Formats: sequence, structure tokens, C-alpha cells
Amino acid sequence: LLLLLLPALAAAAPGDFDPYRVLGVGRSSSQADIKKAYKRLAREWHPDKNKDPGAEDKFIQISKAYEILSNEEKRANFDRYGDAGESQGFSQQQHRQFHRFHDGFYFDESFFHFPFNSERRDTSDEKYLLHFSHYINEIVPDSFKKPYLIKITSDWCFSCIHIEPVWKEVAQELEALGAGIGVVHAGYERRLAHHLGAHSTPTLLGLINGKITFFHNAVVRENLRQFVENLLPGNLVEKITDKNYIRFLSDWKKDNKPHVLLFDHMPVVPLLYKLTAFAYRDYLSFGYVYVGLRGTEKLSSQYNINVYTPTMMIFKEHIDRPADVVQAREMKKQLIDDFLSQNKFLMVARLTSQRLFQELCPVKKSHRQRKHCVVLFTGEGEKFAEAYEAFLTFAVANTKDTLKFVHVYSDRQSEFADALLMDRGKSAVVILERRNNAGKIAFKALEEAWQGSKEDNFILLDLLDQLRTDPGLLSSETVVADLNDELAPMFLIRWFYSTVDYISDCWDSLFHSNWREMMPLLSLLFSALFILFGTVIVQAFSDSSDTRDSAPSGKEEAAAKTEKNDASFSKESNSRIPKKGFVEVTELTDINYTSNLVRLRPGHMNVVLILSNSTKTPLLQKFALEVYTFTGSSSLHFSFLSLDKHREWLEYLLEFAQDAAPIPNQYDKHFLERDYTGYVLALNGHKKYFCLFKPHRSGDEGGTPGLCEDYNTLQHAEARGKPSCSPGSGSIKNKLHKLSFWMERLLEGSLQRFYIPSWPSLD
Repeated sequence: LLLLLLPALAAAAPGDFDPYRVLGVGRSSSQADIKKAYKRLAREWHPDKNKDPGAEDKFIQISKAYEILSNEEKRANFDRYGDAGESQGFSQQQHRQFHRFHDGFYFDESFFHFPFNSERRDTSDEKYLLHFSHYINEIVPDSFKKPYLIKITSDWCFSCIHIEPVWKEVAQELEALGAGIGVVHAGYERRLAHHLGAHSTPTLLGLINGKITFFHNAVVRENLRQFVENLLPGNLVEKITDKNYIRFLSDWKKDNKPHVLLFDHMPVVPLLYKLTAFAYRDYLSFGYVYVGLRGTEKLSSQYNINVYTPTMMIFKEHIDRPADVVQAREMKKQLIDDFLSQNKFLMVARLTSQRLFQELCPVKKSHRQRKHCVVLFTGEGEKFAEAYEAFLTFAVANTKDTLKFVHVYSDRQSEFADALLMDRGKSAVVILERRNNAGKIAFKALEEAWQGSKEDNFILLDLLDQLRTDPGLLSSETVVADLNDELAPMFLIRWFYSTVDYISDCWDSLFHSNWREMMPLLSLLFSALFILFGTVIVQAFSDSSDTRDSAPSGKEEAAAKTEKNDASFSKESNSRIPKKGFVEVTELTDINYTSNLVRLRPGHMNVVLILSNSTKTPLLQKFALEVYTFTGSSSLHFSFLSLDKHREWLEYLLEFAQDAAPIPNQYDKHFLERDYTGYVLALNGHKKYFCLFKPHRSGDEGGTPGLCEDYNTLQHAEARGKPSCSPGSGSIKNKLHKLSFWMERLLEGSLQRFYIPSWPSLD
């Protein structure tokens, strides 16, 4: 009775009022869509404008629905319990009465110490709750700045309650250090839980750079901290000693970044510093100095470091003195962020990409927010070092919030330099202001080349003073293309890193991922292996059975024995290995005509040689040599046809091949003299078509195999004494020269096909 009463009481609490239906929006609608729907309906049903008798009640419902859905807490309560909290007094009273009722039976939740009730459940996870759209639009992009530790939980999950104290402690600790925390309720966010690959609860995972990694160890504080630390790249913070600090600080010119030194008495780099280095890795390079290590005394004394207090120093263009310093007994994240955000760029940063150009020289938003950039165009090498040093000195003395000093290597950014300079072979200074994101800028260039002299300094300083009062000083305008990314890695390096990441993902999936995800991949892999080895085994058995085949039956045949040395070249050049040491050629007669042609199985072809009694022996010998390498194909059959007996049948077939070899009419005086010996027909009995091979002319070694001139051309050739296709023109065997190439094309299916309506009778 209690089990039946509980869902009945839960279902009786919510009312029939549905704010989503009232406003006509879906449960996944954003606040902007809800507000838009409310304004539209409020204008339509306002009692002052709508005279409908039910307009006032409708307007009240609309206002009530918007009040619920515009408040995230009320909306969440309605989504979970079907009630926004208006009837909470009744629900709580009813809930207390129910508890008093079943407490007498010792069935209270507190008896089991499992806080399944929403009133008793810890609400610390509510601020970390994630929704699908919030995860896709905000959390994933933010994972490129900090790693996220995400927990997937659900109601009635005993293990979730078991890990709750550890999770709460670690979540508060990691959030204070700069890591992101997220909680996904699988019961209400099934789409997001499935997207993350969580098929059970509780599930813990890490997210960094948009990549998901699952946690597989025991849920204790040390393991969770180590898991988050392992998500970070290993080269974020470099260990610095007396031997390498000069090299590290001097890399500012190559990296185009300020360099940060962290001095602390901890032997390992604290997680706070690693998270900070990951967040600012695009702007700063980080090094860590363990002051308790032997080999750091010179470094500590040179910069006067207090070994008992953590110290952070930023070095820019000058490595002998820091540009800024901060010391504190307890380095907090907020203190570090404020310190680093003010020192993200060099004093005179080099424009190496369009992103850096947009950050240092932003587009003006209003006349009061004008920001100008002073750009030094110079070259690389010692030749331009003096001009750069003078420009750096001027920038240090005149840097302001509305003024940024940068420099550009003209050769590396040639399009940008050509748009602003007449001659980019000399050092020059240009004052510019970006007008829009499409590349339009206003600028003014110094008339003389920049040498760094006192006169140059006075001229530039005078222009900057005039610019404060007269923005129209930048009289020239142009449109520049996006800057090249000078520090981007090469394509092969990016491809290599992508391949390494993919292999590591596959390795991790193979040993740690859910088997439900791996099942399709494993199924595909085993299917491919089964097909591969199954084919090899079947082929092996079929080859062994073919070797035990008996000799052919005693049909009427012309068996042309071929020696192995005669066919050695053909065997090497063709993959169809003959299974016998001879070619079985059967004469096509009235008796076997139906079985060997008319009722030939689909996919099979009969290759027929046309010969006469006088040419039978030499032609069969040559025919056997040419087709021997093709006898391994079970779909080919070989026959010969006597021209003396079946000339009319052959001439009837050749009438359908007049495009290739026109046939003279019966009144032609040369009609009876036509010699067809050496012709070869490939007959497909099922599809009723044939392919034609015509004898090769002995005098044309470079001719096309299987082609012969038409009848009129032959007569002119004979009149001039040239060889023709007749047997008397040369060797009879030479007629079948290059028949093997024709057979290759036959198997490829590239020969012309001549179709006939039906096969004529052979008699």
C-alpha cells in the first residue's frame, strides 16, 4: 500500500498549469525566445487592447507563465517536480504528514542514512549543473583555457552518495586553483550524458582542449588532483637553474612573449602554477625555480630573491632586470591573474599574427576610446638593431593606455608593409588606427626613414602630441590584408601531432573506454579478419583440390601440347596461372553447338578459332601458345570452327559487325575469295553478343592487334603488291600475332561488343 501511495501523492502535488504551453515555447527554449514569446502574447492579450471577455484571464496566465520561466530556480523546480514552488507549503505539509506516517514503521530515509529526498540532499552541486547548450557553447570553448572535472550523477545512486564528501572537498579545492567544475544529472540531461559517453553513474571525466578523458581510479583526493594535473601538457613550465636561465630569458625575441620566473621552495611545481601557465600559454612563457635546489644560488642572489616567500617575476626585452615583480606568502589565483593580465605583451611586441594585431591595435569604438598604434617597420639582423633599440627606448618612455608600440619585420609581412610604405627596404615608423574589422585603417607615415636619432624622436613626439588634439592628422586610408601567422607550426608538424593524439586516444579507448563504445569497432575489425583469413583458407583448399583433377575426357579435340619453356614468359606476365600443361580446344559441331554456345552458362564465353583444313595444324599450335596463360580462368572455353563446313554461319554473324569490318555483297567477284582463317570470335551465349579478332598483317608489326583493313582497302593493297590478310601473304602462324593482348582486353571488358537477335543454327 505504501509503494502505491507514494507515486499517487507525488502526482497529486503539481497542478495542471503548464507555462510552456501557455507561452507556446519548448522546454529547451532559451531566455531570449521566452521573452520574445511573452512580449508578443502580452501585446495580443492585453485587456486594454483586446476586448475579448477572457482576455484578462489569459493575460494573467501569460504573466504567471513568464514569471515562472524567466526565473531559473522556478523553472528548474517546474521541470523537475511539475510545480514552481507556489504550492510548496501544501507539498511540505503533505510530505511531513507522510513522513510521520511511515516513520512509525521505521521506513524513514534517515534510517538508511541515504539523503534521497531533495530537501536533505546537499545543494552544493547546483551551481555546477550543466545543460547541453551551456556545455557546447561555453564549457567546451572554455576548456582551451582551463581543464574541467565533470561528474555524472543521478537519483537513487548509492555510489554517488558514497563519493559525495570527497567530491565536495576536491571540487572546492580545484575551483580555487583555477580548474573548472561541472555536474551532469543523467536523469534530466540524458542527451548531454550520452554525448559525454557516460553509460553509468557515477562517472568522472576530465575535459581539456575539447577532449574528454575518463577517470578510472579510486575516488580519493590525491587521485583526483593527480588526474587533473595529468590532463595538462607536460611542457607548460620549464625547470630553471643557473645553467639555463639566460637561455630561457633570451628566448623572448624568438617566442615574442614575456617570460615569467616563479621562485618557490616546493620541490615540484605547484598545481596552481601549472593551471596558470595553461591559461596564459598563448601570451607568456613560464619557468620554475626551486630555491632549495643546489645550482640556483646565483640566480636567487642576482635578483635578490627571498627564499622563504614565493616570488613571481616578469621579464620582457631586458633580461638583466625584471619588468614587474610580485611577492606573497600565499599566492592566490586572483593575485596572479591581476599581475599577469597587466603584463601579457612585450613593451614593443612584434606583430606575428592577425590575432595579435587585433589585440594590440583594437578597432576604435568611439571618439573617447581611440587607440593608436605606432608601428616600426624594420628588417632582421644587426643592421637594424640600433634603430630598434632607439624605438624601444622611446616606447618605454612614452607608453600610455591609448598608445601601443609594435614593430614588424617587413620581409615577413610583405603585403602589410607594401600597403603602408613606399619603400620597405628601410626602417620606417607609421602611426595607424584601425577603423573596422574588414582591414580599413587610417595612418600617417614619417616622411624620413627612422634612424633613432634625437631629431627622429622629436618629430615622432610632436606628431603624437598633435594627434591628441587633431584626430584628422591620420589623413591617409587604406585596406590591409590579414597578417601571416609567423609562429604557426608547419603542416607536417601539425599532422604529426594530430596523429599522435589520435593514436593516444585509440590506445586509451582500447584499455579504458566503455565496451559499449568499443563494440562497433571490434565488430568491424573481427569481420575484416574473418573475411581475409576465410578467403585465404578457401583459396588454399580449392587450389589443393584442383591439383588432383583427372585428365580431360576423350572428346574430339585438338590437343596442342606446349612445353614449359615456351610459356615461361606468359606465366610470369600474367596472374592467371594455368592448371594444366595443355590447351583443350574442341571443335564446334552440330552435336555440341547447343551446349557449348546456345545454352552456355551466364558469365561464360567460348573463344572460337576460324580455320580451314589446310591451316588447321599451324593455327591450332599458335592459338594454343597465345591463349595458354588464360586457361586458368574457369569462365573461358576454347573451340575451333571449320571454315570449309560453316562459312555461311560465319558470314551471317559478321554481317552484325559491319562497322568494324564491312562485308561485301554476294555479287562481288571477290566474295568467294574472302579468307576468314585466323579470325577469332569470343561468343557470349547467354547475352547474345560476340567480340571479333581479325588476323594481324605480317608487314605491320606496329599495327593494332585484332584489326584489319576493310575489303576495299585490301584490294588496293593487293594491287600494289603489298601483303594482305590472305594465307599466302606470309606465315600462317603470324595471323594470330598479339592474340594474347586481345584476350587481355577481352577479360577487361574493353572490347567492342556486337549483339545479335538470336544464334543461327550451325547447319
